[in-house]
Amino acid sequence: MLGEGAKMTGTYDWNPMPHQVEINCPSCGSPCVFEFAEVVKIKQKKDVPFFEQSDIFDYSVFTDSCGHKWHGAVYFANLHGGSTKAITNLPDGYSPESWSHSRYLVRNHGLDLGAFSCNHCLTRKPYILQWPQDAYYSFNYKGAVLWAFHRESAIDLRDYIASYERKPEEFKWSSFLLHVPTIFKKQNAREPIVRQINKLLA
Repeated sequence: MLGEGAKMTGTYDWNPMPHQVEINCPSCGSPCVFEFAEVVKIKQKKDVPFFEQSDIFDYSVFTDSCGHKWHGAVYFANLHGGSTKAITNLPDGYSPESWSHSRYLVRNHGLDLGAFSCNHCLTRKPYILQWPQDAYYSFNYKGAVLWAFHRESAIDLRDYIASYERKPEEFKWSSFLLHVPTIFKKQNAREPIVRQINKLLA
């Protein structure tokens, strides 16, 4: 049970947000993976007891941006083997695919709920993401903060900042690079930012 009124926020600054991001482990500070939860609206009141008593779902009451409450069955894939295969014996009207496709519902409602799993301290638990404060790939330059979602996007960010032509369309994470603020793209920012990114990637 997550508690009534689980956090709902506005849209993320940079869309689309990937389903998994790398953050500083809340337990030990090492890099770890955060994965957004899969949430499905519970269709009928009679289904609530099933999800309340389930070992693989968390039941919660959410509040949308208009103040309307809705009942949700929350599934943390990375706490159950990384897939929806653990979902079985559901009430009529639900299928495992309902959760495997629900990530867009989560993001569209601005829900920061998910779980992190750390290979260093072996902690695995639900977590409310604070983005970009939690970002592992975070870099400071003249009081401004630049960040990347994970290692792959950090490499693209480094190569983009280091390049002289600056063509975002040539990178896999082009939509992300289009939002890099001007301060980080100035000529005198190139060397210190690339150095910071390389240090964290090493």
